[in-house]
Amino acid sequence: MSSLSHGPAGAPTALPAGFLDEVERRVGRRGWSTDPERIAPHVAETWGTARGRSQLLLRPGSTAEVAALLALCHDAGVPVVPQGGNTGLVGGGVPDASGAMAVLSLSRLNRIRTVDPLNDTITVEAGCVLQTVQNAAADANRLFPLALGAQGSAQIGGNLSSNAGGIEVLRHGMARALVLGLEVVLADGRIWDGLRALRKDNTGYDLKQLFIGAEGTLGVITAAVLRLVPRPRERQTAFLGVASPDQAVALLALFRERLGETVGAFELLAGPVVDVVLRYLPEARLPLSAPAPWYVLAEVAWSFEDGLAARLEQTLEAALRQGLVEDGVVAASEAQRKAIWTLRETPTDAMAHAGAVLRHDVAVPVSRVPDLIRRGAAEIGDAIPGVRIMPFGHLGDGNVHYNLLQPETMAAEAFLARKEEVQSRVFDLVAALGGTISAEHGIGRLKRAELARRKSQVELALMRQIKHALDPKGILNPGAIL
Repeated sequence: MSSLSHGPAGAPTALPAGFLDEVERRVGRRGWSTDPERIAPHVAETWGTARGRSQLLLRPGSTAEVAALLALCHDAGVPVVPQGGNTGLVGGGVPDASGAMAVLSLSRLNRIRTVDPLNDTITVEAGCVLQTVQNAAADANRLFPLALGAQGSAQIGGNLSSNAGGIEVLRHGMARALVLGLEVVLADGRIWDGLRALRKDNTGYDLKQLFIGAEGTLGVITAAVLRLVPRPRERQTAFLGVASPDQAVALLALFRERLGETVGAFELLAGPVVDVVLRYLPEARLPLSAPAPWYVLAEVAWSFEDGLAARLEQTLEAALRQGLVEDGVVAASEAQRKAIWTLRETPTDAMAHAGAVLRHDVAVPVSRVPDLIRRGAAEIGDAIPGVRIMPFGHLGDGNVHYNLLQPETMAAEAFLARKEEVQSRVFDLVAALGGTISAEHGIGRLKRAELARRKSQVELALMRQIKHALDPKGILNPGAIL
């Protein structure tokens, strides 16, 4: 078979002769499509952050079929972009604009293989929706603690391939901390069965960690053994008004000192972020008696029957005495808890109504978050007068979604045209504060150039050597990360 080539203006030519016949022979008619309407949802990210082109959608129904398709694509030189629920934000899960890549959707690999409550593990296929995994754990009276806004559509394979974060990182860690074993199909179609449900396995290199966070560039995750934890019997959620990010950081230290490992979420929202949510989402309500400059959403949970509410109350009383909190409320019901979380989970939707947004998923040491917010506001404000600084995110782990909303006096097109300049300013500041340009969304294609500019040559060389060792023909998600 000949390699896929390109015609004029980058338009893809036909696939290699006999390629589609061989695809159907290996996976059947359900396993592929060239219908543009069926392909369309797979070439654009949910938020429209990235859009590409493809002439072939592959939909295997088992690990064996994934292996058969990758072996075929490897031999034919057809590049492949693995795809989960397509909820990414950096262009890592959609094809590029060349039209040469086949999209490999894992959505049909959606079985819960086993649940082992005594070992606190669950084994699932890559196409399982995150919420489905959470529900299966709950049915066994356990908790799978990875939680994020897109959990109703994000798939576990994508979560692991991007090393997803979410709201429970403070207590349970990133996605990689929740994985005990993986099943992976390599670029040439070989299957690595690393589905070990062990917490201790000191037998050489920890290969699974290579594939977690690799965004489908080293292999295709088809199944995983995930770690479960006991379900909390008591959960308390507080929404607090604070004067500044400095006060919020001090409040976090107080929470950690007095409430320890019960602290699961500690989220920071700028006052203007909540204002936008209240303005554009009719169902949203401010639970405090008056607006505040900044807000903290803190959630604590444990597996004991009761007593946490009293501990939280004592902590909040101490915070009031120390002047760390201006006002606050603790949810008295699950409905109130959900209403509070609405304010944290919907800023992206609300900002879409308010104007054009430049988004930055960055992280700095927790102690430097106030510096990031202050210095960023000054530098970006000087460059673009009237820009609306809209930071929010996971203060507990230093991950700030540093969003910038267009000035009311500037056209959206003019604001978006400043993207590279603004991004460079934000990233330079983050680097100066000892941070990272991507906290939980990955690199994909959108941050590839920045990664190349900011990583050391030694680190980049090591990454390329690993890529070449596992994917020598470069068919897996070419152009992502490197």
